[in-house]
Amino acid sequence: MRLLYSNENRLIVANFRNIVESAGIEVTLKNEFAAGGMGGLPPLEVWPELWVVNDADYERAKTLIESSLGAKSTVPWRCTNCGEDNDPSFEACWKCGHEPESLCNRARHKKNHR
Repeated sequence: MRLLYSNENRLIVANFRNIVESAGIEVTLKNEFAAGGMGGLPPLEVWPELWVVNDADYERAKTLIESSLGAKSTVPWRCTNCGEDNDPSFEACWKCGHEPESLCNRARHKKNHR
């Protein structure tokens, strides 16, 4: 068993758990509710930890986490519903609330606005 990821926010760790498990990799979560021990224990010792059960799955699981960490777009996108330009950090159009159709549309928008 190998430590794959740790963060002070247990929701982030739980999200990565879901991503890795959906790829068929068995993981276990440690220290999920250990934050109550903070004060008497060093803070890093009580952070939730995601562990890969089978060492052979470690590299694949690590790649999944790294790719999801880098998945944020830095390309502005145009709403297909109202035509409004949106910042890459918006997951929905700020004007009408419509969600982008795909990341491909963002790349096309960037190419057209060079």
